[in-house]
Formats: sequence, structure tokens, C-alpha cells
Amino acid sequence: MSDLLRTPLFPLYAQYEGVRCIDFGGWELPVQFSGIQKEHEAVRERAGLFDVSHMGEFTVTGEQAEAFLQHMMTNDVTAIVPGQAQYTLMCYPDGGVVDDLLIYKLAEQQYTLVVNASNIDKDWAWLQEHIIPGVNMTNDSEQTALLALQGPLSVDILAKVIDTNVDAGAIEPFRFVQHAEVCGVKLLLSRTGYTGEDGFELYVAADQAALVWNGLMEAGADVGLVPAGLGARDTLRFEAKLPLYGQELSPTISPLEAGLGMFVKLNTGPFIGHQALLQQKNDGPARKLIGIEVLERGIPRPHYPIYADGVQIGEVTTGTQSPTLKRNLGLALIDSKYTALGTPLEIEIRGKKLKGEVVKTPFHKRTRTLKTPIQGAEQA
Repeated sequence: MSDLLRTPLFPLYAQYEGVRCIDFGGWELPVQFSGIQKEHEAVRERAGLFDVSHMGEFTVTGEQAEAFLQHMMTNDVTAIVPGQAQYTLMCYPDGGVVDDLLIYKLAEQQYTLVVNASNIDKDWAWLQEHIIPGVNMTNDSEQTALLALQGPLSVDILAKVIDTNVDAGAIEPFRFVQHAEVCGVKLLLSRTGYTGEDGFELYVAADQAALVWNGLMEAGADVGLVPAGLGARDTLRFEAKLPLYGQELSPTISPLEAGLGMFVKLNTGPFIGHQALLQQKNDGPARKLIGIEVLERGIPRPHYPIYADGVQIGEVTTGTQSPTLKRNLGLALIDSKYTALGTPLEIEIRGKKLKGEVVKTPFHKRTRTLKTPIQGAEQA
């Protein structure tokens, strides 16, 4: 895997006996450290620490920064204040998705965009293609590491290693603190994540990332904090119905089809894709993202065909046996006529059509829900 990109934390992986790395969008990343099931359960019940430094970070500044981002994004950038993060999408003129991302408003006319790793070059080119006078952009991806501390005990763990001037528990969802000191390192601390659980994301200079990782692992050792890999990250976000770019979102899947209409503000003025999405909303999306359960022995996987009334009506976007619920579940994009709860379906698995039905999503919801169902962005 010598040609693959590596995060600043890659040298630390070797200390974990069960670590297994894979090629993930051109990056050599851990799919697991000790086992997907174990890591999944740790995040649901205690806490897990993820290395997500492969994500991309762009800084956007200048007197026209807000106007520029408002034109590029589906959400209302003018609604966020300094210290607040916002989930949004960039679309093509036809309503397909360039990427889903987070915007951090650092100060007036100063923003950080957090984009999916496999889309860094594409997103940069798309933004540069549409940039206007009065806007400056820098790509800070290589200089920035990103750690995600997720789970119900994440506040308690962080409290042991954070500067006493910052109360981590008081940070509201989708709010952040700049220059917070964690494990003796200055960083941006955000109450966001991609697991369906409470937690934090820590943006830190690449050369300081190992100090923070080791400090957090030590602080959480007595409460069962574990390092967690891409496998658990995927099953956790799946249970919470958080979209993965390349599966639930793509250039051929719109935000409205993916059920993300609350992040598409059609009444705040034109953005790229506005007209196409307005038309789609008025007509009603022809396809919708729904939850399915396979009622026979079989696990749905991406791109498995789905049938009703003897014809194919769509396909699975993500599927697995839910580690939390022990049920064979999937997300699927299907014809809107068949999306009512309880609708009988057939899912083709290894050449055999198995019985299934439309079920309620999200499959898992934490007791105290965050203010928005989207907790982060991730890539295919």
C-alpha cells in the first residue's frame, strides 16, 4: 500500500495488535483496531476515538466570502454566527450533489469548510471555478489533523484533559470553541460527529495530533475508551441514517431524494442547483431514500436490486446486519410510490429474491437527540 496517502496518526496504528488497514479512497486507513462489533458497542455505550484526518479543510475569507458561499451552498449561510457550524451541500445545476460538508464560521467573512476526503480535489476545483472577486481560499488539508471523540462518556473524558477555562459539556451541538487547549495543545473543539451519539471533533495541527490522540486514550482508559476504525464509523452512521457520499448522495442523487430537504433553503435566494431542486420539490421527487428490513436470511449490500409488483423499483445504498439491533437492515433509494411504512418488497441477494419491507428510520436514535439529524460529512 506504499502509494496510498497516510494521516499524521498512521505511525500510531502499529501499537494496536488487531489493527487492519485498507485502501479507502486512496488512503491507507484502519477499518478496525480490535473488531467492528466491539468498537461499535463502545461508541454506543462508552466512547470511541476515530482518526478522520483524511477529511479536507478549506479556509474561505474576504469581504465577499459570505455572498460566495451563499451562492455555492444549499443551506442558508447567512443564518450562522461566529462559533457555529452548519451542515450543507453543494449541488450541480441539475440538482445532483457535488459534496456534503460542514461550514464553520470563525468570524465575520471567515469560514472553514470541511469536505469529504475523496472529493478534496473536485471540491476545490468546483469552488475555484465559481470564485468571485473579494474572496480568498486556502487548502489547509495537509496541515490539519482531525480526531473524533464519540460516545456518551466523551464529555467526561474530555473534561480530564481540557483547559479549565473551557467547559466542554456546555458547548451546544453544532457550536465550537477556537483555541481550546486539550492535552496541552491548542485546537478547534467542535460538538459535532458522525455516529448518532454525543461527541466532539478536534481540529489540530498535523504535527500535534499524536499528542492529542495519546492524551485522550490515556484519559479514557479507565472508562473503556477504544480506538475505532472505518468499519464501526460506517455501521454507526448507518444506524443513525447519516448519509455517505457516493452511496446516499452522489452527482445523480439529489438532497431531496436523500431526505435532506431541511438543509435546502429554497426561499433564501438562488444557489447553484436552485431551479432544479425547486422544480423537483414542486413535482415531488420520483425517488426517495427509505429504510428496509430483510425478513429472511440475508444481508442487503450496496447496489442490490429491490423489486415490487414484479419490477425493479430501486436499489440498496447501504446495508448490513445492525450491530445494535441484530436485524438485517438497509437504506435504499426506490420509486416514491412504494415508500409507505410496511410496504412489501423483494431484495435480490446473490441471485435470490428475499422478502423485505419498508421500515422506519433512523434505526437508532440516542435518548437526548441533537438539534439536527446530520452530524458530519463523510466520503465514499
